[in-house]
Amino acid sequence: MASVFSARRPARGISPVFLALVLVTVGGGALTLVGTRIAVTAGIVVLVLAGWAVSLCLHEFSHAVVADRCGDHTVRGQGYLTLDIRRYANVGLTFVLPLLFLLIGGIPLPGGAVWIRRGLLRSRAAASAVAAAGPLMNLLLAFLISLLVPLVPPLLGAGLSFLALIQVLAFILNILPIPGLDGWGVIDPYLPDHTRVAVSRFAPYAPLVLFAVLIFLRPVASALFGLASLVYGAVGGDSTLAGLGQELFFFWQR
Repeated sequence: MASVFSARRPARGISPVFLALVLVTVGGGALTLVGTRIAVTAGIVVLVLAGWAVSLCLHEFSHAVVADRCGDHTVRGQGYLTLDIRRYANVGLTFVLPLLFLLIGGIPLPGGAVWIRRGLLRSRAAASAVAAAGPLMNLLLAFLISLLVPLVPPLLGAGLSFLALIQVLAFILNILPIPGLDGWGVIDPYLPDHTRVAVSRFAPYAPLVLFAVLIFLRPVASALFGLASLVYGAVGGDSTLAGLGQELFFFWQR
């Protein structure tokens, strides 16, 4: 999610923390090749959780890189272009809570925000593009992961397929025109000032309300997952493998 400005220390290059998350993701994938039930299950859990953390970094990076191209060059000094998850708004909001949401309900709610100086952006269309960049990155990741699935062994493919499905769910959730989510950020620049001020009071709580609705109102969750399945199929995802990956990921529910 994109938001407003906050001071950070400058940083350069790709963050070692991000590279470590990538290595953990690869390690999880390698575990699935060991062949034992425990190794496969552990590998898929690590692959999905670490892969989701990597995608959170890429999501926020996408907001930042588009903001930089559209006029807000302060994101460079903020360290947002380093892919360092610690540089984003809050490690708890950006990293811990999204992982917990995923473990509890299989719902990839978005994390914290990069802080954008909207006054430096060239236009309202630029502000909308900054907001849309994060969800579109999730959709792109779903497509790229789905391309990889046929090239790897089936159990690794199952983990990757579930990870790709999570990216689709993240895209759909984030693009909803709900305050606090990126979909609202797309339309926000075109709204009257009084509407924006009124909505800003409860925007931080809206994603949590959405999470509660999805957990406790199963018809809403079913509709969401139904839409996700359609989009997932459109980007080339394998629903059967994704279902297997989901079952292995939530091993304690079996």
